[in-house]
Amino acid sequence: MNIKRIAILGSTGSIGRQTLDVIKDSVALEVCALAAGSNSELLAEQTRQFTPEAVALTDIDEAHNLRKVLDEDTPVFSGPDAMTQLVETVRPDILLSGVVGAAGLAPTLAAIKSRATLAIANKETLVMAGAIIMPAVQQAKLNLLPVDSEHSAIFQCLASGKRSDVRRVTITASGGALRDMDDRTAAEATIDQALAHPTWQMGRKITIDSATMMNKALEVIEAHWLFDLSADEIEVVRHDESIVHSYVEYCDGSVIAQLGKPDMTTPIAYALHYPDRAVRQTAPLDLAELRSLNFAPLAPRFRRAVDLGFEVIARGGLAGAVLNGANESAVEAFLDGNIRFGQIVELVETVLKYTPAVDEITLEALVEADRWARGQVTEQIV
Repeated sequence: MNIKRIAILGSTGSIGRQTLDVIKDSVALEVCALAAGSNSELLAEQTRQFTPEAVALTDIDEAHNLRKVLDEDTPVFSGPDAMTQLVETVRPDILLSGVVGAAGLAPTLAAIKSRATLAIANKETLVMAGAIIMPAVQQAKLNLLPVDSEHSAIFQCLASGKRSDVRRVTITASGGALRDMDDRTAAEATIDQALAHPTWQMGRKITIDSATMMNKALEVIEAHWLFDLSADEIEVVRHDESIVHSYVEYCDGSVIAQLGKPDMTTPIAYALHYPDRAVRQTAPLDLAELRSLNFAPLAPRFRRAVDLGFEVIARGGLAGAVLNGANESAVEAFLDGNIRFGQIVELVETVLKYTPAVDEITLEALVEADRWARGQVTEQIV
């Protein structure tokens, strides 16, 4: 048996911890590298348990603390380029990117150069730089395997037919923590209210994205790049139970859906073991016990956020980087208590209108667009 060597970016976060749970239960996988932002204490525990070849922390002070408690034979990379250096040094078979935001872009490009299979849980990498990432993946003839439950579902459903026969792809949305509030009440929601997701356990940033429905705007853009879909071929509907993760309609009227409990270890395990399916001890999905599954069109409040994803596809250029940077900055401002919940989508919408034009899409231009968008949000708040 060929054991796959896995590097995990964001190992101390929600996706990273669940990925380690999957690897722990598999004889076909092993950890070769772990990376995080600043949680040196948890990273130290993970390093002792999984004995990676090297680790990385972007926080320099925390990396110094980590070196003190680890075996001196374990290399520790630190600083803003630490994750990229880690990937270049270890050269994993699979890179699982579970970091939040734009931080996953540079190490993903490094992984492509190292000819690693990509398992992407980081929406923002493709939202920002799909125009760079996808051609690079195709040129290198690498697998890019989606880890988001929605895109993993689409990936599996597309195995049922030819891409040319696809009529429409539908992404489902839970509606997030504030889905049952009226618009006025939701606009004034507290941080704790916005973080109280009814079905998924996720990190703070993506949980806020779920409450605004900006996560679906990001997923629309990601689906566009991953599966070469036009805006007209993508739809989003509300589905409170989070059991049907996405479904695909074919030209003959057949609809193929992927169902599963709201548990991220399922798409993680699928990506890491692909093209095989791992035998896992999981409780069966009992549809008879559920009795009903509900679907509904998006309310205007949610439609406003999701439509920004379709606008990015139409605009092209730097729009994805601007949307992502503005959203990250606005969410951070909300979590810091500097703006109301209802201002998040408003700020992103305003900044996206003024997306700068560019003659050529380069990594440098995307990074600058991201920086510009964050600055615009800050100016709007001040």
